[in-house]
Amino acid sequence: MKKVILITGGQRSGKSAYAEKLALKLSSHPVYMATAHIWDEEFRERVRLHQARRGPEWTTIEEEKYLSRHTVAHRVVVIDCLTLWCTNFFFDREKNTDAQPSVEQCLKEVTSEFDQLTRQEAVFIFVTNEIGSGGTSSNPVQRKFTDFLGWFNQYVASKADEVVLMVSGIPVTIKEGVKK
Repeated sequence: MKKVILITGGQRSGKSAYAEKLALKLSSHPVYMATAHIWDEEFRERVRLHQARRGPEWTTIEEEKYLSRHTVAHRVVVIDCLTLWCTNFFFDREKNTDAQPSVEQCLKEVTSEFDQLTRQEAVFIFVTNEIGSGGTSSNPVQRKFTDFLGWFNQYVASKADEVVLMVSGIPVTIKEGVKK
């Protein structure tokens, strides 16, 4: 069965734990697609805590950008998270340049990659952040990234069969049923 589920919310709202529990309800051997680039020791510890929470029943794939090159057909897959995945397109270390790509270029690349990945017959559980729910940043790069992620989240939500907003560890269903 093909299905796209988007789980969104603020930082430390319980998104990842909820996604993992949902995946284990749907499969005894789910896949965890980790998109994070390890920036520093504090972040390495966050990743370690996430890894410790998952057991041996999980297959872990670490992929910073090109998720669609992995075959996950007929599996239940948690992609954690879209925010970090989008960061990898926005701050492209592969191009080795200080120039920021345009929001339009980032959206084109990431939506193409999303579309390629979700062509597979699988259950996809995407985790993302609602970073635009706070105040407007005084930093122009942060504003640009917030726009990029907000528009991409809207794109994924439009393609999703279900959307869940996590609020203080409580899942609130935003969208349920067929794609619009």
